[in-house]
Amino acid sequence: MVGLWRSYQALMTRHPWTVQIITAGTLVGVGDVISQQVLERRGLANHNVTRTAKMMSIGFFFVGPVLGGWYMILDKLVTWGTKSASINKMLTDKTVFVLVMYQQVGFALCFLGTLLGISRTLNELTVEENVAMLKRDYMDALISNYYLWPPVEIANFYFIPLHLRLAVVQIVAVSWNSSLSWKANNGCFRSRPTSHI
Repeated sequence: MVGLWRSYQALMTRHPWTVQIITAGTLVGVGDVISQQVLERRGLANHNVTRTAKMMSIGFFFVGPVLGGWYMILDKLVTWGTKSASINKMLTDKTVFVLVMYQQVGFALCFLGTLLGISRTLNELTVEENVAMLKRDYMDALISNYYLWPPVEIANFYFIPLHLRLAVVQIVAVSWNSSLSWKANNGCFRSRPTSHI
């Protein structure tokens, strides 16, 4: 397992963009498989492979490139401090706060709605159906987002180097992707989620 992780890190260092995109697509697909098999209890015989492929394509062509690019932009927007340990610590704490605020107040609002919209468009919903489902489901998804992602992002920005941030987010996102896949493909969240994934 350690050897596999080292190989992954080496690939991530040599080809960060490609590996981040492949990781995102794969883990969005894993989230859909979990959604279908655990949340929906479809069983292997009734697994919708086309749906998993659609969700993976969202990971490969939307989630991976957009989140990978977003982390690169954030890393360039905010400098990480000076050589002095105490000043560096203080600046890092403020920097992490600013990064999480950018992530959750600005980016998450747009990203979540776009992700749900793309998924439903791939499922051939009309614009009117898509808008109606977004009106119904978006706030519950956003509230669930705020329970999960701020603590994850604080740890991610504070402790994880840039080239591994998307991988960390995607590992945590397996459960989140399962929830979103269920919501995007079935629209069957209760009025409020019972667990804060």
